[in-house]
Amino acid sequence: MKQNSLYLIIGALVVVVIALGIYVYREQTRPKGVELKIDDKGISILQN
Repeated sequence: MKQNSLYLIIGALVVVVIALGIYVYREQTRPKGVELKIDDKGISILQN
């Protein structure tokens, strides 16, 4: 039982590290400037 819980903890940590890596990569590759978004909710302007 101890070995199964160890594998579960390691697996959860791997998932967290991968998710954090994807988040950081997307934030760094996001274009800088102003983002204009038009959708069914209306128009929104976001500054990056």
